[in-house]
Amino acid sequence: MNENIKNISENTETTENQENIEHYADSDVGEIQDISEPMEYSRMEGDYGAGNIEILEGLEAVRKRPAMYIGTTGPKGLHHLVNEIVDNAIDEALAGHCTEISVKILPGNVIEISDNGRGIPVGIHPKEGISAATVVYTILHAGGKFGAGGGYKVSGGLHGVGASVVNALSEWLELEVCNGKNIYYQKFSNGGNYDEPLKIIGETEKTGTKVRFKADKSIFQSVEYDYSIVRERMREQAFLNAGLIFNTADLRNESEPKEHKFSYEGGIISYIEWLQKKRGAEVLHKDVIYFNGLIDDITVEIAFQYNNDFNSETIRSFANNIHTIEGGTHEIAFRRAISKVVNDFVKKHREEEAKKPGKVKTKKKATGEPEQYQNISGEAIREAINAVISVKLPETEFEGQTKAKLGNPEVGPVVYKVVTERLTYYLEENPETTAIIVNKAINSQAARDAARKALEAKRKSVSDGVGLPGKLADCYEKDVTKTEIYIVEGDSAGGSAKQGRDSAFQAILPLWGKMLNVEKARIDRVLGNEKLIPVVKALGTGVGEEFNLEKLRYGRIVIMADADVDGSHIRTLLLTFFFRFMRPLVEEGKIFIAQPPLFKVYRGKKFKYAFTEEERETYIKELAGENNAKVDVQRYKGLGEMNADQLWETTMDPATRTMKRVEIDDAASADEIFSILMGDKVEPRRNFIEQNAKLVVNLDV
Repeated sequence: MNENIKNISENTETTENQENIEHYADSDVGEIQDISEPMEYSRMEGDYGAGNIEILEGLEAVRKRPAMYIGTTGPKGLHHLVNEIVDNAIDEALAGHCTEISVKILPGNVIEISDNGRGIPVGIHPKEGISAATVVYTILHAGGKFGAGGGYKVSGGLHGVGASVVNALSEWLELEVCNGKNIYYQKFSNGGNYDEPLKIIGETEKTGTKVRFKADKSIFQSVEYDYSIVRERMREQAFLNAGLIFNTADLRNESEPKEHKFSYEGGIISYIEWLQKKRGAEVLHKDVIYFNGLIDDITVEIAFQYNNDFNSETIRSFANNIHTIEGGTHEIAFRRAISKVVNDFVKKHREEEAKKPGKVKTKKKATGEPEQYQNISGEAIREAINAVISVKLPETEFEGQTKAKLGNPEVGPVVYKVVTERLTYYLEENPETTAIIVNKAINSQAARDAARKALEAKRKSVSDGVGLPGKLADCYEKDVTKTEIYIVEGDSAGGSAKQGRDSAFQAILPLWGKMLNVEKARIDRVLGNEKLIPVVKALGTGVGEEFNLEKLRYGRIVIMADADVDGSHIRTLLLTFFFRFMRPLVEEGKIFIAQPPLFKVYRGKKFKYAFTEEERETYIKELAGENNAKVDVQRYKGLGEMNADQLWETTMDPATRTMKRVEIDDAASADEIFSILMGDKVEPRRNFIEQNAKLVVNLDV
C-alpha cells in the first residue's frame, strides 16, 4: 500500500434529517431532457480561429511558485502536467472534433501527447500580433474556453493556464499543429522561451495537435513518470467518454515496450462493472443502475451498484471529466438525493408490512413518530455502494488549479432533481432490485443500532478515554499540538521505547500479536477486540459514526514496527483499522510511519545508521577509507535489538529521525486497495501481487 500520498478531505453531509434531505426540493431548475446513450455532445458550429483566443493576462511566476498551479513539485505535480495537455485534447472530443488521443512516455522521460482534433488555431492573434498557438503556450489565462464566444461549450480546462504552465515547467517543449493543409511547428526551451515563431514544416490532410515536452528536473523532485498512473488515468477517461479511443505507451525500455488501448461504448456502466470485478466484490443486484439527464445545459450521468463489502462506500465524482477527489456540490447532492429516495421506499415498505394480518403495531419512538417514519442514516444507505457521478457544464468553478473540488452551487439542485426523479422511476419499475436495496438499508441500520445498544457501556468508556490502557506510558504535556504517541510492536521494543523516549511529549503504547483484520468485521467485533481496544482508548476519539477528532489526545500517531514481513503486516492491519473506522485521522495527516534503520555500520567508535542497502554500501566504503580497513555491519532484525539510546537517536529524536506521513491521494483508490489486500477474495489479491511484485525494492523474509 502506498504510504506517502496526498491528503484529501471527504465531503460528508450534515445530519440527515428530513430538512436536509429536502434541501433542493423547491429549487427552481428546468425540466429534465433525455440524452442519448452513449453520451454525445453537439458539435460546436462556427469558425474556430485566432479571434477565439482571449487573453485574461510571463511564465516566470509559474517557475517561482509552481505549487500554486500544479499543487506540488512531487510525483503528483509531475503527472499533473500530462493531465493538463490530455484535458485539452478531451475538450476537443467533447466539442465533437476528436475521436482518438495518444499518450506516450518516450526514452528520457519525454512525454508525447497527440490528438486528431481540429488543431490549435495558428493564425495571428489580433491583439498580441503573434500566432494564437504561441499565445496559448506562452501567456497565462489565454485559451478558447472563455465565455459564450469561446471554442468550447464544455471544457475541463477553464482556467486557461494548463498549456502555458506545462511549457513554463519544462526544459523544452515542441508543438506540432496540423490544420488539414499544413504542418506547423514551434519549439520552446528553458521555461517557455522561443527563438523562432511558429513555422510551416510540411503539408498534410490530417488535423490535430501533437505536444512533446520534458519536465524541468531543476523544478521537480523527480522527472521519472509512473506508467501505471498515466495508464489508469487514460482508462478512467475512456470510461467517462464512451467510444473515445485512448492509446497509451511506455517506450522507455526498447526491449519491453508497454502499450494499451482503451475504449468503452458502455461508458460509466462499464466503469462500475470493471471496478466491481477488479476488487473481487460480489454484487447484490445483477444490473448496474444507470440514469442521466440534462437540465439548463448541465448534463448528469450516474451509475451505481451495491456489493457485499459492508465496510466500503466508494463514490467517484467527476466534473467535465476532471476527477474531483474532494467531491463538491454534485457529490453532496447525490448523497442527499439517494437518502431521500431510499428512505421513501423504506417508509413505503414498512407501511405495507404493518398492514399485513397479524402484525403488531409499532410503538412510537421518542420523536413521537412510528418506527416506519424514522429515517435510515445516509451511512447505512450508502454502505457497500460503488458509484460514479459525472457532470458536464459550461462554466466550472473548481477550488484551485488542481481542480480537486467542484464549487458550482447551481449543480446541486440539478443533480438532486435528476437523481430523485430518475432513481424513483427506476426503483418503481424494478421491484426485485428495490427489495434488495431496501432490505440492505434496513439490515445495515439494524446492525448499527444493535451494535450501538449492545456496546453502549463499553463504547462510553472507550470514547471518553475513561480507563486508559494499562500498558500505555503516557506523556506529561497536555497541549495536543505538541504530543505524539508511538504504537509499538511487541513488549521488548515497547520497553526500549519507554526508556529512550522524551516523556514530556512522547507516549508509548506496546501491542502484542497480530490484531483483528477489520476489513472483514463490523464495528461490534472491532470494539470487542482486545488488541484494538487499547488503541481506541488511548486515542480517545471513539470510532465509526461517533468518531470525534476534537477528542484526540495526541497530535501525531506514529506506527513503529519491525522492518520485516511481520512488521509490515502489523502496519497494514493498523492502517486498515484507521482507514475504515477512524478515517479523519488519515485525512488530517495525523498518522505517521516510523523509519527505523536496517543497519549499523561501524569501525571502532565511528558508526553510521543505514536505512537502505545502498546507504550501507556507501557507509562501508566511507568508513573503510583509503586503507580499506575492516568495517563491521550489524543488521537490525527487530526494534527490540536496539537499546534505548539507539532507538531514540535513530527513530524517535525529532532532530534526527525520519518519518513518513500517511496521506490519501484518492479515497476511492485507497478503499479499493484495502478491499483487495485485506478482503476474502484470493484472486484479486493474487493479481495485485503479480502486477506489483516487480516494484518491491527491499524484501525481508
